[in-house]
Amino acid sequence: MTNDHYPQTATPQPPPPGGGPRPERGAATGFGPAVAHHAWRLSGRVVAGVGQLLLWILTGIGHLLAPLGRRIGARLYGRGVSRPLGPGSDGHTRMATGGATAPLPRWIHAWNEFTESWYFTPLTGLALTVAALAELAPQLESPVSVPAGFALAATLPLAWRKEYLRPVAAIVLGAVAASLLTGQMVLVSTAFAALYTLYALAQQLPRQSTGVLAVGSVVVVAVVYLSTGTLDDVPWPATVIAVLAAIGLGDARRTVETAGRTQAEAHERTSETLTRLNTVQREQAVMRERARIARELHDVVAHSVSMIAVQAETAPYTMQNLSPEARDGYNEIAKTAREALVEMRRLLSVLRADAKAEPESAPQPRLDRLPELVQQHRGAGGHVDLDVRGEPRVLSATVELSAYRIVQEALTNARRHAPGAGVRVELTYLPDRLAVRVRDDGASAPTMVLPAGDPAGRTRVETPAPGEQGGGHGLVGMRERATMLGGRFSAGPAAEGGFVVEAELPLTREENPTRDPGSPAPPGRP
Repeated sequence: MTNDHYPQTATPQPPPPGGGPRPERGAATGFGPAVAHHAWRLSGRVVAGVGQLLLWILTGIGHLLAPLGRRIGARLYGRGVSRPLGPGSDGHTRMATGGATAPLPRWIHAWNEFTESWYFTPLTGLALTVAALAELAPQLESPVSVPAGFALAATLPLAWRKEYLRPVAAIVLGAVAASLLTGQMVLVSTAFAALYTLYALAQQLPRQSTGVLAVGSVVVVAVVYLSTGTLDDVPWPATVIAVLAAIGLGDARRTVETAGRTQAEAHERTSETLTRLNTVQREQAVMRERARIARELHDVVAHSVSMIAVQAETAPYTMQNLSPEARDGYNEIAKTAREALVEMRRLLSVLRADAKAEPESAPQPRLDRLPELVQQHRGAGGHVDLDVRGEPRVLSATVELSAYRIVQEALTNARRHAPGAGVRVELTYLPDRLAVRVRDDGASAPTMVLPAGDPAGRTRVETPAPGEQGGGHGLVGMRERATMLGGRFSAGPAAEGGFVVEAELPLTREENPTRDPGSPAPPGRP
């Protein structure tokens, strides 16, 4: 059995002499590799600096020539040539200026389409090859020769530069270097092909690889000058500057394009974030509106419909000598009102789904209207006693509105689940809070309903389903109103029987403990 099945452990290296720290893995430990590493980085920075310098120079020249360029462009594009467009709304003839009829914009548009097409690259490569052969033709007696072969190898592969840039660059640069080292004639087309290949390659390579390319190109130029006389007519500084300029411009172009893509991606991410934020805000606004509508419907409509149902159900017991038709009518009214309450509960469950309640801002009733609410309950056949304890005083609108709505909802639940039961409403003014307690003595009392169409007039008993008291949106709304003020709320069966609702609403320090002489008196206070 070999040791391949067991994990290999690294042999611990002895500490370096002198007790210094061990060198990191992957770092250059020798003098030669370290020098080469720093040389490549320095060459990349030099190339980047040359490219940025040339880019700044070209940008400055462009700014200086901008006024002249605008004038030439205005003439070429036809700007300043006015043509009538017809009478305007004010009766005057409207004139339009621009280059819609100038031929140059159409040519430029066609050129842009040509440069973006798929056949631009092969056509330009073939054109450069034809130019090289045409430049070489007067110097050759036969088309089949070594210079022609070098010219084809230096230009024809550029027809595939878009798909295979690096192999094409290797062939083109190798052919140009071989032609120079063998003493072949220097052609303008092949020199342009070499410089363009360096530019395109530097545009695709990373910064450190671009530095390696620049160093290698300068070394090849130095070897050509030292070993042959092919470039004796061209000063060597001009050749070096041309090579570095081509590579530097390619690196600068890559930097600008990378920065542009980064900025575009950042702008797109910002736009997506703003879009999502706007969507969330709209959804929250819809949920708040749903909660407001559900609360208003429950507070206003459900209260009124419940009173209609209770009055219709108790009418056959409180009114004498009713005809069978009248009894059927009252029963139908009660049945329709109950069905309307069920449908409204379903509607409210949809409106309040995933919605959070918010404080109301419209004018709402206060505690001075609590006696009217008690009279409404008594008018519907209910029995209610109002007991106000402590020293009544004017409180904030939010506290009084919440207390009023809690009492209103508790009375509505008493009529709905225990019609005819006695209800006691206690309102206690404490120094730091307002206590509200509503208790009925028959929350579990059966409901007497006269069925429609029963000729004997018999009644049937309906008992509220277990847990029905805690269902619906009434208790939820009361809890929301209490917790919104930082108070306490509880609802459930009372120990002595019935159902009890209790809430404590804290008061703010700024509320005046004394009543304003001009304000209406709260209930229980003359």
